[in-house]
Amino acid sequence: MRLVLLLSFFVLFLNCEDKKSKKKINPEKEITTVTKEEGLTGDEDTTDVVNRQFPKLNSKNAMEFFLQYDKVHKENKVRLTTDFGTIDILLFNETKFHRSNFIFLTKQKYFNGTQFYRVIDNFMVQAGNSDDKKTANKRNYIGKYLLPPDTKRGFKHDRGVVSMPSSDIDNPHKLASPYEFFIVQQQGGAHFLDGDYTIFGKVTRGMDVVDKIAAVENDEADWPLHNIYIRKVEIID
Repeated sequence: MRLVLLLSFFVLFLNCEDKKSKKKINPEKEITTVTKEEGLTGDEDTTDVVNRQFPKLNSKNAMEFFLQYDKVHKENKVRLTTDFGTIDILLFNETKFHRSNFIFLTKQKYFNGTQFYRVIDNFMVQAGNSDDKKTANKRNYIGKYLLPPDTKRGFKHDRGVVSMPSSDIDNPHKLASPYEFFIVQQQGGAHFLDGDYTIFGKVTRGMDVVDKIAAVENDEADWPLHNIYIRKVEIID
């Protein structure tokens, strides 16, 4: 009888230890849950979720975020290094939300590895997207948001201006897709676009590169037959 009691106690003790060991795993599961909520894919260091320097952006907090960001980050010149050469761009201070957005994404290295994914000769070249999953992962981490149009600053869609396309979602107010941009390449400009899309910069050097990109062969969807990468976007003086 004593032996049976001892065996019963031993089994009960093991069960308690097993439950304790399972409890120790739970914090790791909580980290995984936070990672998923933040939009990470598992490739990134999970400590970045705790140490990230900005909130995950959405339609509710993006405008206030860029309003505050604009007060500190005053840079307005960037250089695009592409497969065809470099393009220097001056960002307009008048369109502060769009300028701040571009500087923010540049500092987050979002544009590195994206492509000129739509090119139409004697019209425009459009960039900031990619068929690489890494680009989608970056967007997921930064957040899903749109920017309101800012089209009454007196800028025209002249050759060389940088403008922001509308989102492809149901979008009657033409809210801008913040991750993408296009450069007008058309001789004489594309003024039929005025009033519909926010101009937030202009090319100051490298329109010959833009012309080379616009002239490449593309498919029915205007996607170049051979990928044209933006290798790096950096802030310059």
